[in-house]
Amino acid sequence: MAKRAAATSTPLPTREQVLAFIAESKDKVGKREIAQAFGLKGSDKIGLKRLLKEIEGEGQIERSRGGLSKAGRLPPVVVGDIRSRDRQGEFLASPVEWKGEGKPPTIVLMPARGGRKDKRPQPGIGDRVLVRVEPDGDSDTRYTGRIIKVIGKNRAEIVGVYRAGAQGGRIEPVEKRGARSEILIPPGEEGEARDGDLVSVSLERETRFGLPKGRVRERLGSLGSEKAVSLIALHLHNIPHVFHENTLAEADAAKPATLRGREDWRDKPLLTIDPPDAKDHDDAVMAEADPDPDNPGGFVVTVAIADVAAYVRPGSSLDREALERGNSVYFPDRVVPMLPERISNDLCSLREGEKRPAIAVRMIFSADGVKRRHSFHRVMMQSRAKLSYAQAQGAIDGQPDATTGPLLDVALRPLWAAYEALKIARDRRGPLALDLPERKVLIGPDGKVDRVVVPQRLDAHRLIEEFMIQANVAAAETLEHARQPLIYRVHDEPALEKMRALGEVLASVGIKLPKEGALRPALFNRILAMAAETEHGVFLNEVILRSQAQAVYAAENLGHFGLNLRRYAHFTSPIRRYADLVVHRALITACKLGKDGLAGDISVPELDRIGEQISAAERRAMAAERETIDRLIANHLADRVGATFEGQISGVTRSGLFIKLDETGADGFVPVSTIGADYFRHEEARHALVGERTGETYRLGDRVEVRLVEAAPVAGALRFELLSEGRSRSGAKRTGAKKPPKAGGRPFNPAPPGRPAGIRTSSNRHRGSRR
Repeated sequence: MAKRAAATSTPLPTREQVLAFIAESKDKVGKREIAQAFGLKGSDKIGLKRLLKEIEGEGQIERSRGGLSKAGRLPPVVVGDIRSRDRQGEFLASPVEWKGEGKPPTIVLMPARGGRKDKRPQPGIGDRVLVRVEPDGDSDTRYTGRIIKVIGKNRAEIVGVYRAGAQGGRIEPVEKRGARSEILIPPGEEGEARDGDLVSVSLERETRFGLPKGRVRERLGSLGSEKAVSLIALHLHNIPHVFHENTLAEADAAKPATLRGREDWRDKPLLTIDPPDAKDHDDAVMAEADPDPDNPGGFVVTVAIADVAAYVRPGSSLDREALERGNSVYFPDRVVPMLPERISNDLCSLREGEKRPAIAVRMIFSADGVKRRHSFHRVMMQSRAKLSYAQAQGAIDGQPDATTGPLLDVALRPLWAAYEALKIARDRRGPLALDLPERKVLIGPDGKVDRVVVPQRLDAHRLIEEFMIQANVAAAETLEHARQPLIYRVHDEPALEKMRALGEVLASVGIKLPKEGALRPALFNRILAMAAETEHGVFLNEVILRSQAQAVYAAENLGHFGLNLRRYAHFTSPIRRYADLVVHRALITACKLGKDGLAGDISVPELDRIGEQISAAERRAMAAERETIDRLIANHLADRVGATFEGQISGVTRSGLFIKLDETGADGFVPVSTIGADYFRHEEARHALVGERTGETYRLGDRVEVRLVEAAPVAGALRFELLSEGRSRSGAKRTGAKKPPKAGGRPFNPAPPGRPAGIRTSSNRHRGSRR
């Protein structure tokens, strides 16, 4: 039988044949289509699956809902936003999601074939559309496409700066992607807008040629206002920020939960530890010595989480809008919550001294931090105290106050003792140990940026984060054991192509990346330890972060590489993450804790669809938060043009250098045309710009001094001139005279190299939410 099977087996296609087939295909391509094209059947498909995984790992192809596509290219079907017209009057669109390098490609939309009898909605600028695309020749930056469906009219709202004129005015769009043109505002259509105001615009009339005409819908405020800056991000990313009337009505009608069907835990010393400015408190903790003689030195750790599922029922308006938002979005001047304040800040917030419903997990750990067992409970609790991180840490460090003093022996010291045990197991597990504290923009009483700080990382932060991680693991284990479908938080290992690029960066600073052996977080931790006391410590943390895959939500478990965990699900923040609410409902069903759990007929594909939707919402929120901080800092530095700053080269491209400032963490750009008197070429493998005549070199991670030349608050961009000398041919860093910059320069609007979405660095607010 084996010989007969071998005789009839069809040879696998080569890598080149598979790549050519994918690149040339105009329709959706997956494993099934490739197998049919090359006549593969039965066991041959196993070999094809392995080959596709290898090619994907090498970074040569990408996987999306549209199927497989060549890396750096769009899949056959994409969702796009129509942004402008070209000179021939054809619509130009850009993809909503783009994972490639550089700017997203332009899609030229071909005229519809339906003719006059086509009754489908006609597309216009600002619409979101489903498009079938194909490359325009050999170009990876330009595509032609035909609209399959108009998904939403004017979904991509236009935000810009109003410029008044004698005959009406014009709008300069904030977003420059997609070559969006200016918009004419006829007299009388400017509303309350004044020259220089930030406004949102709807397109009222289009012509095939010439500038589109629009009407000012809303005056968002002066560009000098920090509130207007966060509104830019809300509008550009289509983030819902006004609740529907039905949703607010449901929230207002909600009644406090009762003890019925719950355990009474109101006498337990549970307390919340949060940032000092936290408005909602969705987790409380406590710890105590395990009285079991069979577990000497062990601990009982309890994590209680707000019972949002008691108020937000599947299919309700609250539920539908929470899914649409996906998560809360945090800006320096405002929070855009996932749920109305009646739910998030009142009924579900674990306020001090007030009874609140919760779902709690009780975990038993040994003296060395190994979890022995756990159980889930639906309870009524009453927080003993509301503490800030610094307040709790101060009490442990010998400086208790009137609130923390009475809690030291009954609550705080047991928490820290349990954490010391859990640290033993954590260190043995070896999660990815990145140290990249996030900048925090502080707004003063006048609404302006006061300063930019990097909050101190305390053991209190690490304690809460570790307890939340253990609770999340317990949730995933319980649901798997009950065979209950759930949404995992998954983080795949880095792709082979990214590891190769990382190896080149490490080689440039004298560190060798092992070529063999299993890929584990411990490998990266050894590199970080080697570089910790060197000039490359900070930049290698950043480079290793960029090498990581993107953490997402999915119904299929791929494990969590960064945390070095086999299973992981978000359970601890249902007030601000929809994924956690789904996990709560699944636990209610699996543990028989009530009738308001996950619907029994929900399918894995349906959960996967929800996972894709909330993963996209998370990426949207992260981009909006990051861009807002960039705009705020650019605005903050606008009156310091001419000042000098210390920083580090955080990115190297053929067009210039990205510089991260020490003082604020802001990213800015140095155009290559302004660097010295030499001609600099980009050596990609070395991540460096090298002078062709002198050999003078600027490479990733180098310390430099720069002068601020221009700040563009609307774009969130800074332009610098370089004052430091580069490295000599020998690689030594030069000291002494500063570099005279070249004269001139050109307009800029660069986007700094980004981090992979979904991988959390140090953050007091999110306490593990992006891992």
